[in-house]
Amino acid sequence: MKLLITGAFGGAKEHIPEIEAMGHEVVFMQQEKDELPADPRTIEGVIGNGIFLHHPIEAFTSLRFIQLTAAGFDRVPMEYAVSRGIAVRNARGVYSVPMAEFALAGVLALYKRTILFHNNQKNHEWVKMRDLPELGGRNAAVFGCGSVGIECAKRLATFDMCVRGVDAVPGERPYCREVLPVEETEKALAASDIIICTLPLLPETVHFFDDGRFSAMKDGAVFVNISRGAVVDTEALIRALRSGKLMGAVLDVFEEEPLSETSPLWDMENVLISPHNSFSGEGNRARLWEVFRENLREFTEK
Repeated sequence: MKLLITGAFGGAKEHIPEIEAMGHEVVFMQQEKDELPADPRTIEGVIGNGIFLHHPIEAFTSLRFIQLTAAGFDRVPMEYAVSRGIAVRNARGVYSVPMAEFALAGVLALYKRTILFHNNQKNHEWVKMRDLPELGGRNAAVFGCGSVGIECAKRLATFDMCVRGVDAVPGERPYCREVLPVEETEKALAASDIIICTLPLLPETVHFFDDGRFSAMKDGAVFVNISRGAVVDTEALIRALRSGKLMGAVLDVFEEEPLSETSPLWDMENVLISPHNSFSGEGNRARLWEVFRENLREFTEK
């Protein structure tokens, strides 16, 4: 199979000899927005992330296989891929551990007021806080119970929290007391001190968290979004933060990226902002290669 591999697959070049030894022809391009290094009509497989944002998938007339370096499918025209019988695989499980660690770190930072202590350190101020909240015994809701969501639930449960999931496919999941259907979202929100969003971006999840959903949240809740920015109505979130409805928010993704310099979120003391960076982890390259190799082997052996 003739494969086009892009620089979105970190460390791809070091694996090209092994891929070729598996019987595949490899064409490499570093930047996905650049001119294609081969006639797209000859490409049978693509390993990348956002290449179809820059090059029309319709031009790849021989395409049979797509391996994404991301967990989400939102950068591929899935309806077209399904209609043409193109197999699409994501990077399931690759980023789950660092994302879950990032989410928990953000929650702990808000609960333990680390920003305040850091500011006091810079100012050489010795100020004690006597009422720091604790995680133990609190309720958490994880929206989206895929691999990222379950890794989040695992870590929250370790802190002796009661964790519930909300998912389109309810049922038993590890580390969750129960997994509720989406129809019971408001029930989960009203009971939860911490809400972590790992929902995929789908037509039905755009602005899933809107004014109504933020109003349904428990007073003083912490909201975490490590999925996709468009799952949250940004203006509704800002209103919930300004009103004091939320204790704070941990935000790694945004409707507009990079986040506008004029966004009021930057200056909110109860908001932690990171530049879509929660997926970063030292083990990602090795995990991604294992996922890709297994998916490619499985596809070619069919």
